[in-house]
Amino acid sequence: MTSPSPSFAETLLAELAREPDGVSLPRLCKRLGVRMSVLMRELAWLGEDAIGGEAGPGWIRVEKRGELDVAVLTERGRGRITRESR
Repeated sequence: MTSPSPSFAETLLAELAREPDGVSLPRLCKRLGVRMSVLMRELAWLGEDAIGGEAGPGWIRVEKRGELDVAVLTERGRGRITRESR
């Protein structure tokens, strides 16, 4: 398995940082110009679930809100962005 592209990961984190209440996955795909499969793969890498026996960094979580799946930046993710901007 390969890890996510650093530039796309940073772009995704920055987009979510602008939306404290989260963004629906279809809207996020449109903003980032990627297909849902690409977004889902990136969310898996940056989320909390384990992939290949290794826990993810927990920077993003996906919440179910009615019919919508919404990506939200976690506190850990906000901390990552804060550290990067210093």
